[in-house]
Amino acid sequence: MSTILVLYYSRSGHCEKMAHLVCRGIESIADMNAQLRTVPPLKTYNDPTHEPIPTSGAPYATLEDLAHADGLCLGCPTHFGNMPAPMKAFWDNTTSLWKSGALIDKVAGVFTSTGSLHGGQETTLITMMLPLLHHGMIMVGLPYSEHTLLSTRSGGTPYGATHVAGSQGDLDLTEDEKTLCIALGTRIALKTQQLQSSKLD
Repeated sequence: MSTILVLYYSRSGHCEKMAHLVCRGIESIADMNAQLRTVPPLKTYNDPTHEPIPTSGAPYATLEDLAHADGLCLGCPTHFGNMPAPMKAFWDNTTSLWKSGALIDKVAGVFTSTGSLHGGQETTLITMMLPLLHHGMIMVGLPYSEHTLLSTRSGGTPYGATHVAGSQGDLDLTEDEKTLCIALGTRIALKTQQLQSSKLD
């Protein structure tokens, strides 16, 4: 059984919903397990009184989770066209994994949610890719063989799955957006499986 880490940060719940859909895609592939993790709000890094375990939802990710995973799907909302500080802070603390090469040649993908259609979805996906590329990970996106990319009127990019939540954050994921989240998880799982098989040949 191989494990894909689905690591997300979510404030309004949209990215959390996307993460669960990505997990569904991963686990649609035989012998693939999805491990759901999140990152703490930034203030907890300097708050010694904060509980180390979240009161609800996924557990906080550790460096060991990253090191032991066979692949990764990373997701967070857009903050001014960039990943939010809590996710950036998490990756800023992965230097030990970079030095050891623990993530080299592992498959990874990304997803995001924005308030508006042109709210920085693609730039956020790209900024999430940058630390992963520095770690030597193999990035996968969504090819146009996923025909939903051509029909969607909301989220969805070749760089990764996306969702348009609306300016009040009140828009639920569309069926197209859900389909693309599942497709991203499936693609990461398949590529991880293929890569592992090639190493055995």
